[in-house]
Amino acid sequence: MKSRNILFAMALGLGMFATSCSSDDNEGETIVPLQGKYNLSKTGTMVGTEEVLIDAIENAPGCSRDYLDLRLSNAAVYGDYDGSNCALVETTGTYVRSHNDLTVTIGGITTTSDIMNLTNKELKLKDKATGVITVYTR
Repeated sequence: MKSRNILFAMALGLGMFATSCSSDDNEGETIVPLQGKYNLSKTGTMVGTEEVLIDAIENAPGCSRDYLDLRLSNAAVYGDYDGSNCALVETTGTYVRSHNDLTVTIGGITTTSDIMNLTNKELKLKDKATGVITVYTR
């Protein structure tokens, strides 16, 4: 019975591997869900052909990191820890994903970004208007 379970698990894993490597037309999209809470980590830009990223100066020293919470309901919440007392200010809006574009509207301001990287641990965005790169971590 034990060897039967092992064979079943191996067959299931092989099947999942084969389907994950199929050549469907997903335009480079990742299958990692976008929803989740992401802590602001780094910001930067491209200099020539290289990314130059620094620790996000928006994070107040001694406070928790600012965050972007993308919810299943397409609500977006930006959390900003501000001032010497690290007071949390949350601003709510919406987001829409279209292929590898992410459009977020918070506080009446709409930004559209390319999703440069989306993994279980990182969301990296590049603002289409300004070219600013923002890295969030889970």
